[in-house]
Amino acid sequence: FVHLQAVGYSLMPNNKDEDGLVVLVFNRKEIDIRSQQQQLVESLHKILGGNQTLTVNIEGVKTMPDDQTEVIIYVVERSPNGTSRRVPATTTNIKSSLQQLGVSLSMARTELSPAQVKQLLQNPPAGVDPIIWEQAKVDNPDPDKLIPVPMVGFKELLRRLKVQDQMTKQHQTRLDIISEDISELQKNQTTTMAKIAQYKRKLMALSHRTLQVLIKQEIQRKSGYAIQADEEQLRVQLDTIQCELNAPTQFKGRLNELMSQIRMQNHFGAVRAEERYYIDADLLREIKQHLKQQQEGLSHLISIIKDDLEDIKLIEHGLNESIPIRGGVFS
Repeated sequence: FVHLQAVGYSLMPNNKDEDGLVVLVFNRKEIDIRSQQQQLVESLHKILGGNQTLTVNIEGVKTMPDDQTEVIIYVVERSPNGTSRRVPATTTNIKSSLQQLGVSLSMARTELSPAQVKQLLQNPPAGVDPIIWEQAKVDNPDPDKLIPVPMVGFKELLRRLKVQDQMTKQHQTRLDIISEDISELQKNQTTTMAKIAQYKRKLMALSHRTLQVLIKQEIQRKSGYAIQADEEQLRVQLDTIQCELNAPTQFKGRLNELMSQIRMQNHFGAVRAEERYYIDADLLREIKQHLKQQQEGLSHLISIIKDDLEDIKLIEHGLNESIPIRGGVFS
């Protein structure tokens, strides 16, 4: 009456008996099991009788609390005709000879039959209040996959807590590995996208070069021949397109305006990015042309002013010479 009584839930195995999976719990650390995995396989093979037609395989190794390790094995039997099959888990009976290897628990991992599940649920385990057991069946979050398991005493509660903590660490480790893989894939994707863009530019350049070669080859091949009807029709279409592009109120004016805006944007973007002044070559040529025109206009204006000054000087000189004469006449 002083023991803790509670009910937890465990995942029911879904492996068939034909899969031949057997769980072995060793009182050894995982690193020791993995370092001596081949010796463990050989020892298990000897326990099975050393039959050459049998082969022991390790399905998985998992760390458990209290320095224990869970190892899942299966045995493959080869027949004389060359075929092979897995030995059913219920027939792999080696429990009596596993203590010398440090095995504390061994059991077949097979799914429960509907009759076994029904019998387990109808009969409460020893020491568990039937009311608690009935409530546990009602509170089962997934009756198809989970089965109630009694927990009697704080030691059992501590064991399940350690198992849960161990599984949480394993899940976190797996999430960290997945996160690193995703980061690496993102880096590879960025690199791949950059290479694809580079290859696209290279393909475009090669396409233009190929087109130029084809044009020159076609010109040489058609040299000396008269213009054909389809070529004349194509020439007329090209002339029409050229006239539309050269129309000042059509596409050419818009293209020039867009080119000016793009040059200005590129210029301002380069100034902001590099924190220094940078002028595009075409824009610089336009600025030089504009300044040259301004300079020519100023030079022409200066020449006009100089001519006007010469005329003013001549007028002043004429006035200065005529004043004494007029004085003598009126005196």
